[in-house]
Amino acid sequence: MRIGIACPYSWDVPGGVGVHIRDLAEELLRRGHDVGVVAPSEAKSPIPDYLTATGSAISIPYNGSIARLAFGPRVNREVRAWLRGGGFDVVHVHEPFVPSVSMLALMSAECPVVSTFHTAMDRSRAFEVFTPVLRPVLEKIQARIAVSQEARRTAVQYLGGDAFVIPNGVYTRQFVEAARDGRFTGTPDRPTLGFLGRIDEPRKGLPVVARAFPAVREALPGVRLFVAGRGDIDEARRLFGPHAEAVEFLGGVSDADKAALLSSVDVYLAPNTGGESFGIILVEAMSAGSFVVASDIPAFRAVLGNGAFGSQFANEDSDGLADAVVKAIGDPARRASVTASAQEEAGRYDWHTVASQIYAVYETAVRTAGMEVED
Repeated sequence: MRIGIACPYSWDVPGGVGVHIRDLAEELLRRGHDVGVVAPSEAKSPIPDYLTATGSAISIPYNGSIARLAFGPRVNREVRAWLRGGGFDVVHVHEPFVPSVSMLALMSAECPVVSTFHTAMDRSRAFEVFTPVLRPVLEKIQARIAVSQEARRTAVQYLGGDAFVIPNGVYTRQFVEAARDGRFTGTPDRPTLGFLGRIDEPRKGLPVVARAFPAVREALPGVRLFVAGRGDIDEARRLFGPHAEAVEFLGGVSDADKAALLSSVDVYLAPNTGGESFGIILVEAMSAGSFVVASDIPAFRAVLGNGAFGSQFANEDSDGLADAVVKAIGDPARRASVTASAQEEAGRYDWHTVASQIYAVYETAVRTAGMEVED
């Protein structure tokens, strides 16, 4: 099948949606399909052969983060040329609500269109204002996918209809097979905790960890915390005050170091405060065999089976986080049992399964295109 995939966010700054699209494209290529991706990119560094770059993006605050989008006449011409040259059987647009490349691809596509909704939010003034205007364009979508029930709820709230719930994919093998690394491995007297996420993005929850850390150190004096992620390290270190002596800031890490960190720490912390529609990092940590302590936001409850595959605390409750960590470290037998179950559960998010589910939606969209629905 000839498959076109439109990414709304800059390829140059990897994020959850971009990584999802990259992995999906490469999995479909491995299966013998002809795949082309279009995305904003300045292409200053090598890009994959399957990517068509539309040029640089601009940064816009969106859903508690910064989105790097591309829109306008020039970008539209690039997208239309990509569609004409691709001869696609189906076009898969990600985040069609977002004013960027995906929306432009949806507006111009003449073949069957599948969409994926990644975003979860309680309310969006912009969506409320613009959805009625965009609805005729959005009705071009032949089949819809949402990466979680929360993302599905958001899509249904503003668009109506329904969507297949297909989670984000993860190549779980690289985490399952990652060897423990002495840099991050703890001992009974010196347990280790890990955090991964942009350290200057409050919704990723590092301030919650900083508020909890004094109580954790009081109960576990030898504890060490590893923080991986881009951002202002000096500012992040100030959050911890005198307790920063027990924190090591790693900055941005490679995929190999991420897998090593997750396979080695005693507890992985996911204190995200909102704006998450799924929880890829939770699946990665589960695959690596790390015990997960996470906030109880809906997306994380779904991945952790309401606490069956880790421990959860009330969102933004630093005391609850500290208590969950201390209890987890103090009960190694439970940690071992939960992580074994969690690692097995993570297998259902592997790309081998997820890509097959997405491809089945493509087949449905192609098969039903042009069919008229009787009143």
